[in-house]
Amino acid sequence: MSRRRRSVMSEQLKTELAKDLGFYDTVQQEGWGGIRAKDAGNMVKRAIQLAEQAAAKSNQP
Repeated sequence: MSRRRRSVMSEQLKTELAKDLGFYDTVQQEGWGGIRAKDAGNMVKRAIQLAEQAAAKSNQP
């Protein structure tokens, strides 16, 4: 029995990250399963960076 994973990132965020990182064309043509593991890793790294920046801004007086 296959289990479907629940996405942590919204589709909008994933789309924005794919556009920023330059592989959105692949997503449009092949879907999310068509991206390379390296691209997925870069996407996660960038999402973490954005979250850290947002947290740092919210902690400033």
